[in-house]
Amino acid sequence: MSDTLSGAPAPAAAPDFGGWTCPLPLRDHPRVVMGHGGGGALSAELVEHLFLPAFGGGTLAALGDCAVLPVGGSRLAFSTDSFVVRPLFFPGGSIGDLAVNGTVNDLAMSGARAAYLSCGFILEEGVETEVVGRIARALGDAARAAGTEVVTGDTKVVEAGHGDGVYINTAGIGVVPPGVDIRPQRAEPGDVVIVSGEIGLHGVAIMSVREGLEFGVEIESDCAALGSLVEAMLAVTPDLHVLRDPTRGGLATALNEIAGAAGVGVVIRERAVPVPPQVANACAILGLDPMYVANEGKLVAFVPRAHADAVLAAMRAHPLGAAAAVIGECVPEHPGMVVARTAFGGTRVVDLPLGEQLPRIC
Repeated sequence: MSDTLSGAPAPAAAPDFGGWTCPLPLRDHPRVVMGHGGGGALSAELVEHLFLPAFGGGTLAALGDCAVLPVGGSRLAFSTDSFVVRPLFFPGGSIGDLAVNGTVNDLAMSGARAAYLSCGFILEEGVETEVVGRIARALGDAARAAGTEVVTGDTKVVEAGHGDGVYINTAGIGVVPPGVDIRPQRAEPGDVVIVSGEIGLHGVAIMSVREGLEFGVEIESDCAALGSLVEAMLAVTPDLHVLRDPTRGGLATALNEIAGAAGVGVVIRERAVPVPPQVANACAILGLDPMYVANEGKLVAFVPRAHADAVLAAMRAHPLGAAAAVIGECVPEHPGMVVARTAFGGTRVVDLPLGEQLPRIC
């Protein structure tokens, strides 16, 4: 007699998961997905579990914005970055400006001013030469404004349909000043966390033109070279513990990476984070968190408390740091975790994003 006829419940049929889908990408990917380029957890896994084992080397394992290398009695900062932003031109800049400022800023996060740049162009067959010329002029102007020079480069062309108009790679070198040791591992309890200005402008500017969105006011990218701002901060004290430019993944990702590298906790005051009204309104409409939106002309600094007031004053006296603000501090509790104190008196964990809210922003 069957279990059903005898009154016992029939065993449940095994569920068929074959047609199920997941709203978020799963981490066990046999192929690359867009989230791997977003600067979040998927990017970190790709680097840590694929590239690091393949390349090896203690210097690379530090995973800083740039590598600091001993050369002939000096310390050389060296960085490279690739730019695939879409669209090529946007309010406040272009892929040419980004290609310079992104690499200049990576070097600045070690305290170095960019001395020389390389530039590689990958052009898609069919792109207008006038467009390439505009980008090249913007790139040259940005390099001169940053006080650096493009000294070598390369050009490749791919077939139509195998690119997106123009991709650019830049690499840069500079010298780290004596007595300066800026790296994520130096964050320590008691450090004051300062952000140099309003966040989220670049990501929202890209989104507005890419998607044809109107927010009642034009939002411009904050794309800028930060070398002179960092020099103003170092003039106060060479003992800046950490600098990071919060690009892909935004401020939240930068804070999480620093907390993880140093093994410290970070507490921020949510209301202290400077979010311009136009960014806040756009994010509210689109369901985004400004903390995860990309920036291209801001930095976050971890500064010893004894120097924090003087560093903040120097930042506010500089055009690129006029809206600088103290947003939090390092604590010994919850190491590796970032926590925000909300306007309602509660707390929430500010986690590392899985991918990127908006891909192809740099």
